Amino acid sequence: MSGVNPQIEAGWLDALRDEFDKEYFASLKQFLLDEKRLYKIYPPGNRIFAAFDFTPFSKVKVVLLGQDPYHGEGQAHGLCFSVPEGVKPPPSLVNIFQELNKDLGIPVPNNGNLEKWASQGVLLLNATLTVRANMAGSHQKKGWEIFTDAVITKLSERSDRIVFLLWGNYAQAKEVLIDTSKHAVLKAAHPSPFSVYRGFFGCRHFSKTNEILTSFGKTPINWRLD
Repeated sequence: MSGVNPQIEAGWLDALRDEFDKEYFASLKQFLLDEKRLYKIYPPGNRIFAAFDFTPFSKVKVVLLGQDPYHGEGQAHGLCFSVPEGVKPPPSLVNIFQELNKDLGIPVPNNGNLEKWASQGVLLLNATLTVRANMAGSHQKKGWEIFTDAVITKLSERSDRIVFLLWGNYAQAKEVLIDTSKHAVLKAAHPSPFSVYRGFFGCRHFSKTNEILTSFGKTPINWRLD
């Protein structure tokens, strides 16, 4: 499966080169080859590493961590929470847009494509980078989490003053990988309809992120998508 080869942005390739040579990654690649022979998997092969291509290693200012790609037809395109233009935003993304509107007064976008965030330095990283069609969580514990844990660790070690947005218990468990003496961590409930009223609505993470970036001497994110 050509899309699983480490053909990603040069800075990421340098940071993660050792991971591609490890036994778990070879096993992961074989698993994906086997899956593709039997099932449809998302996102398309050329979009599996899209988060890294849109947000080069040296440009990362914010990390937003998701868990799994969307498993419906046409939804996943390699950026967590994001969907291509023309695809109806899923409920969690609708709730993200509602909080963005309440926080910064930004109108709710008419599409769910978050590439504009990614191109400004927001790494939209799923912990698992692929999924079998219509089967949520089907590619968990196959090796992707080892890889994406290494991504977080490398960013923590080699970068300076990143804002990590950890929404929900799964994402918050990754805080142990982050050096909080030099990076900022903002935590809230997951924007899923099941938990959004337990602390995601009202978290104001968009304005808080920009306040922190400004204090770090970095350019704030323009969260508008229109």
